[in-house]
Amino acid sequence: MVILISGLLVSCDENNQSPGDKFFKSGEFEKAVEAYTSDLEYKPNDMRMLYNRGRAYEEISNFELAKADFEHALNVDPNNFQVLLSLANLHHKEKNYTNALLYSNKAAEIPGAPAMASFMKARALHQLGKPDEALKAYDNAIHLDEDFGQAYFNRGLLKIAMKNVKGACGDLQLASGLEYKGSTEAYAKYCK
Repeated sequence: MVILISGLLVSCDENNQSPGDKFFKSGEFEKAVEAYTSDLEYKPNDMRMLYNRGRAYEEISNFELAKADFEHALNVDPNNFQVLLSLANLHHKEKNYTNALLYSNKAAEIPGAPAMASFMKARALHQLGKPDEALKAYDNAIHLDEDFGQAYFNRGLLKIAMKNVKGACGDLQLASGLEYKGSTEAYAKYCK
């Protein structure tokens, strides 16, 4: 999931990359933070640089500074689903599922939001012990992206917990066909 969010990180145009973007792309996250910080001195409300520095902080496991940058970016652009999803993901990592739900739900409500918003909402609902609502959110993620292997996989595991093994096996088989990691093993385990 982080890889998918990271894919949204920067434009593909190499000529428009800042030094921070180049460091980030090469995995030099501390140097990326330094470069973004330097650029932000002159443009303190540059949403893209705030977001990218937040992602760099996240990569070096400095979640508090990552959240601070994401929240600042959200103040600049309150309807940016990319920032909302990053906040949801950070809160999920910290097992703060209520906040993960808050941010993912807000992202899912934005017109044109990607399937990942519904997926992250479903994950938070699942962790909060709301399986019926989680199932609906997984359904929506799959409706938005029929090739979303991780959504099929997670929905399958939820269905197993809900004692719907037949439905779970269908989802795990679809996830396996989409080559989602672990789905073939889960199918073999639950669908003999």
